[in-house]
Amino acid sequence: MARQESDREDLLREATALVQRVELRVVDQPESMVVGFRRDGSASFYFTPDFVVQTNRAGELRRVYFAGRLLKAVDGTLAALQRQRQDDAVILLRTDLIPEEQTQLLEQVTKAILQLKHDLGDHAPARYEVVGEVPVDGNVLARVRSLLEELKLPLPVAARPNVAG
Repeated sequence: MARQESDREDLLREATALVQRVELRVVDQPESMVVGFRRDGSASFYFTPDFVVQTNRAGELRRVYFAGRLLKAVDGTLAALQRQRQDDAVILLRTDLIPEEQTQLLEQVTKAILQLKHDLGDHAPARYEVVGEVPVDGNVLARVRSLLEELKLPLPVAARPNVAG
């Protein structure tokens, strides 16, 4: 999730915190997506510029950017953060999601992850194309497939939004 409110950067090239990452173009999707891993094994799914899911190394949901909203994990629930600009600073106002909102969001996340799992499945013809990966020839796609098999859905919400969980 970019700190600036503009189009996302070239994630494959510039998302250096993701030491392993792959850019995929999936059939029926207008844009490519990026999935990457931090050094500790936590993962980020950049489904679209407006839909990003980040997990900690335990596979728990720690942050989501969805429909213009930044959400973070707080004590096992999700809270929305809204930027409020002031003359000399930007303040983040927190609003806890009500249970129904959290359930709906987790359903969207689950649907996206299950769709990706299907798209990367071993059926023919292939529903995806690898646009690029870092490191080159790092077989990041195999790691993504493995993660998709291991994730518990719906994703449990982490206690904290940081990578360590």
